[in-house]
Amino acid sequence: MAETHYPGTAAHGSDAENPTTHHETSDISIRGVFAFGIALFLTAVLIHFMIWLLFMYFNGRESAAKTPQYPLAVGQHRVPPEPRLQTNPREDLHDLRASEDAILNGYGWVDRNNGVVHIPISEAMKLTLERGLPVRKAQTK
Repeated sequence: MAETHYPGTAAHGSDAENPTTHHETSDISIRGVFAFGIALFLTAVLIHFMIWLLFMYFNGRESAAKTPQYPLAVGQHRVPPEPRLQTNPREDLHDLRASEDAILNGYGWVDRNNGVVHIPISEAMKLTLERGLPVRKAQTK
């Protein structure tokens, strides 16, 4: 098998061919890289400290503004206009379903002047089965 030999590398891992070969020092400055990293870290710490001071300022300003803007309005308790929020939605739903069940399972007037009433749903279903559904008459051409 043929051996691959690259210029500037030693055979079998030793510097036997050229002992003065080293890395290039003019391409990058290690000192500059470390100085940039340290400057970046210090800048990040400074920014975090400034943001902490800003939040402390906002917190102090907010706690000072907790007093009511209109001290005479503190004693007033005004009710907002209708519709208002539900105070007990479960009870409201229970009352709604109870009233619907009363309408579905009871007798009552829909329009007394015209003689229209409502009957329980079970009775209406029985009457529909006995009488059948209305059917259209076939149209002749």
